[in-house]
Amino acid sequence: MVVETVKESLSVNKLIATKAEVILVEGDMIVPDSKPDILNTICTSGVVCIYKKEVLEGKVRIDGNINTYIMYIPDDENDKVRGITTTLDFSENIQIANVNEEMNCRVITRLKSIEAKVINGRKIGIKAAIEVEVKVYSNETIAIVNSIPNSDGIQTLQENLLVNSLVGMGENKIFAKDTISINSEDNLAEILKTNLCICNKDVKISYNKILAKADAQIKIMYLTEDNRIESVLANIPIVGFIDIPDVTEENICDLEYEIRNIVLKPNQTEEHSIYVEIEVGVMANVYEEKEISLIQDLYSPSENLEFNQRNITTMTDKRSNKDTLQIREKVTLEGIGDRNIIDVEVIPRIEKEHKKDNRIIYEGELELNFILSNNDLQVEIRSAKIPFDYSVDNLENGEEIFTNMEIEVLNKDFIVQDGGIITCNIDLEITLNSYKTSKLNVIDEIQTNGEREKEDYSIMMYIVKKGDSLWKIAKDYGSTVEDIIRTNGIENENLIMPGQKIFIPHYTKVPSMTNV
Repeated sequence: MVVETVKESLSVNKLIATKAEVILVEGDMIVPDSKPDILNTICTSGVVCIYKKEVLEGKVRIDGNINTYIMYIPDDENDKVRGITTTLDFSENIQIANVNEEMNCRVITRLKSIEAKVINGRKIGIKAAIEVEVKVYSNETIAIVNSIPNSDGIQTLQENLLVNSLVGMGENKIFAKDTISINSEDNLAEILKTNLCICNKDVKISYNKILAKADAQIKIMYLTEDNRIESVLANIPIVGFIDIPDVTEENICDLEYEIRNIVLKPNQTEEHSIYVEIEVGVMANVYEEKEISLIQDLYSPSENLEFNQRNITTMTDKRSNKDTLQIREKVTLEGIGDRNIIDVEVIPRIEKEHKKDNRIIYEGELELNFILSNNDLQVEIRSAKIPFDYSVDNLENGEEIFTNMEIEVLNKDFIVQDGGIITCNIDLEITLNSYKTSKLNVIDEIQTNGEREKEDYSIMMYIVKKGDSLWKIAKDYGSTVEDIIRTNGIENENLIMPGQKIFIPHYTKVPSMTNV
């Protein structure tokens, strides 16, 4: 006979697999007829765009491109530096066992390296390496038994837990558009380099809607018609709504931003401006903090019970913290002479992570790429590295915490001193998302299957063994925890010791107890 139960639902967003790979992208480009021949390249940079990702059977497919910018020395005595842009397309299958089309994924990319090699005056070979981290998740709604009405003596091991249940998921495509003005004295000849990042991220939750807010921070280095190198920095607002049913202000929201495409179009010379359009994908996962009452185990002293039992892993104690790390260091670039700093690309990297007790320690470095130029417009690239540490304290049981760190460069300032010494003032914004996991023992499909076989004993003595609990002893011998506590005068039911003698009332034989 089926036992009547009361259930509640729990939606679990479970991490199935994580995989990191390096994608190699190669391609050739032909120099347009409007550009002079190339003698040598000065520097190559790029912005990675992911316009499609999907989970397939046993793999994750990623499609994207690299918007590539090449500064070069032309074979033209009238020009010292020129620029050329191209797009490198790529498609990659990352093999991951045990994933399928029903799952979803998160893809984080970072351009590890990119270089351009002159094949001949009209042809360039480009090689790039993209670091890719893929996380695959599955969503499952589970019915949890939290009470048994009219239990007729059924003993239950109940546990109250605070968990993070998935409310819903959603995404939207946002176009961030703006016309960026440059100096009115500058007649733009061509774009030399572009840096782009998503910063100043914020989220607001209202009923059934997520408001995503951020800035696309873009820095464009350009060449003027009178052979000067200048740059412009702008923040373009990213604002959009994501509709997700049943979300409220009390929920917790994870947002993921993904650059999918970039369009840069210099306007007519007399307008002194550049039109910028950036396609951004925004994905949201919304969680509620939910208290559940879960039956972890059960039995009946009088009847045989049969039930299904399985273990699931759920998310708990989800948090998000922001902090600012100030780095004040000096680096030396020998022999820079009268060169001026045109631009500095700051790339933060986490090299190592240690979890110990209630601390997480991160070891990283800043890669600094200085673009230098003298009065004769001779350009060169010089690099330096600054190590840094960051730690998160006061974490409970730090070894069991899962973390995801995001680093943004908030501010940067560089002061050149005598002897090639450069004072670097850099502010990093660190966002640390963390959560724990909890294993739940889920029971369903409870049925009775006749009476338990009884023995002619009213009480027996038992010697406690290592790993025993009062619940286990009571279940094995068909008694109840309350009866054992009362019979033995036990004050703390969680404190019994191996070798301790315990008297068990209502002793029965239990060979028919079945867990399916």
